[in-house]
Amino acid sequence: MKVLITGTNGFVGRNLMEYFLGKIEDLHCPKRQQLNLLDSSIMFDYLKGNKFDLVIHCGINIYSVEENIKMYFNLERCSRFFGKMFCIGSGAEYDMRNYTTKMKENYFLKNIPDDVYGFSKYIIAKDIESIPRNIYNLRVFGIYGKYEDYKRRFISNNICRVLCKLDISINKNMFFDYIYIKDFCRIVEI
Repeated sequence: MKVLITGTNGFVGRNLMEYFLGKIEDLHCPKRQQLNLLDSSIMFDYLKGNKFDLVIHCGINIYSVEENIKMYFNLERCSRFFGKMFCIGSGAEYDMRNYTTKMKENYFLKNIPDDVYGFSKYIIAKDIESIPRNIYNLRVFGIYGKYEDYKRRFISNNICRVLCKLDISINKNMFFDYIYIKDFCRIVEI
């Protein structure tokens, strides 16, 4: 199987890359300097020339909606050149300002996120769901584990605070499901 993973400097992409190293013989994990996801002609030639069985798109810029959308559509427009693509989505697509307990899949599109990350993921998910094709959105909630940013991620932040004998912060009116990164990697493998 020939697989491309984008965004391997980030939390999810880096874990997927490590998980699949040695398991997938033809694994491609180019860094930003090696493959510019923002350049449509480079992406067209790269995807046409490589004919991947699977593309796992983890690339994200938390500061730019425009770049996130451009990366996605540079992959999407070349979907005829690969078997299928998994885009790593997020619970942020639901707009956390309007959180309700036990949100179901049909809660998507009820609100529009106002932050760069959530809005980017929302636009991508909306496109994926609007046209049936070989592109799938894996909407992941509460993923945690190795390489996550402990300064802004709930579980690792509170673990670090406990280890430093600091108070922890928990909102008693919120319920979340969490998934460990290695379990998520096994799901993607299936």
